[in-house]
Amino acid sequence: MRKVFLLLWLLLAANGTFAQKSKVKLKGAGAVEAAAVWPAAKAQAWYKAHPWISGANFAPSTAINQLEMWQAATFDPATIDRELGLAEGIGFNTMRVFLHSLAWQQDSQGFKKRVRDYLALSDKHHIQTIFVFFDDCWNKEPKAGLQPAPKPGIHNSGWVQDPGDPASRDSATFVQLKPYVQDVLREFSHDPRILFWDLFNEPGNSGKRTASLPLLRNVFAWAREVRPDQPLSVGLWAWDFAELNAVQIRNSDIITYHNYEDEAWHLRVVQLLKTYGRPLICTEYMARPRNSRFATIMPMLRRENVGAINWGFVAGKTNTKYAWDTPLADGSEPVEWFHEVFRPDGTPYRQDEVDLIRKLNGK
Repeated sequence: MRKVFLLLWLLLAANGTFAQKSKVKLKGAGAVEAAAVWPAAKAQAWYKAHPWISGANFAPSTAINQLEMWQAATFDPATIDRELGLAEGIGFNTMRVFLHSLAWQQDSQGFKKRVRDYLALSDKHHIQTIFVFFDDCWNKEPKAGLQPAPKPGIHNSGWVQDPGDPASRDSATFVQLKPYVQDVLREFSHDPRILFWDLFNEPGNSGKRTASLPLLRNVFAWAREVRPDQPLSVGLWAWDFAELNAVQIRNSDIITYHNYEDEAWHLRVVQLLKTYGRPLICTEYMARPRNSRFATIMPMLRRENVGAINWGFVAGKTNTKYAWDTPLADGSEPVEWFHEVFRPDGTPYRQDEVDLIRKLNGK
């Protein structure tokens, strides 16, 4: 019941405010008023121009985190190509992929070349990309260079925040972050291989809560200055973060969200979020022991015409086959995988799930 009240509070706090409060303003000298949020009709037309969106959050199995994926020494196009081929084989048409500002700061031109290389591989497999800029989840002190080895049996033991903590709370760091966001956006703002830009993953996570508001507001404004062809969004994920949620909803062209609950609760979220009159895409779901499963959630999202992007794809160094709160220190096989679709050798974790995914994707 508490969740229902939180959702209703979210709706009362932010619903109907697009027309009145659809711009973010930067404070201080040289402030620039950002472009307006897309009208709902434009967002719906954009959504109708695409087939039903389905896919996964993607990092190659050889990368423990965003830096290992994107740094020059460990960028792994062979694995990316092979694993995106698995996605194409089951009909996935979209992958959500996290970038990292430290990889850009090391070598901006090389970083953008690797992004182009990734997009070429994804396009080869008829897959569009959702790129994510910032992230408040997991380890708070990212460091460029060689990344740590996975800790046995621990979910996302090496995943890193971007820009991290305390950097994300310190407005002095924004002078370095704005050029990163705007350089990448300008480079790819007209690229049809990019479905949309997810500007900030789970703002306020890791205990930050409203301390993430300044960066959240600024990244929307920085992106609006560039005016990319693709829509912008920041996904809802914590229903009791009313102030953050209101900023996310008011400034997103399309509504994205995360949900790892069972079908009944997830459907209620969908029904309430549809009241905004904008396209819905679930950019994280599927945690088997929580009863968020392909067999129950993906068909519901298909019926409701909501995009479906699950967490996890090929089991690897992220260790996300292990549950968030149930580590197995000896690295043994969990009774049931938390996330992931394929084993490292490319065979399905569960053939019935892969068969269902293919069917829902018309494959």
